[in-house]
Amino acid sequence: QVQLVESGGGLVQFGGSLRLSCAASGIIFSIYTMNWARQAPGKEREMVASITHNGATTTYADSVKGRFTITRDNAKNTVYLQMNSLKPEDTAVYYCNAIWTWDNYWGQGTQVTVSS
Repeated sequence: QVQLVESGGGLVQFGGSLRLSCAASGIIFSIYTMNWARQAPGKEREMVASITHNGATTTYADSVKGRFTITRDNAKNTVYLQMNSLKPEDTAVYYCNAIWTWDNYWGQGTQVTVSS
């Protein structure tokens, strides 16, 4: 049974910070590329950040580059998304995603709301 469980979402003020966590189970976590994606109401889902299996390479959407940081702790089977300098346009449901070869799993999402 594969599970990706996001946590850490909530309501923050403009310019604030928040750290999301995604705990994985049922997979060999250390071989999976991990991603964070988000979807705002009425908008398309977009990839926000990605990190390779060993954490050697990270990529970010231009909209969050310099503000968000993705990290992982393979010993804890957990991937994180540190979000700083938050803006109202960051408001969305944030999803955790795990990929390896043909495997592609998604979490249930966690709501992030940034007030103006």
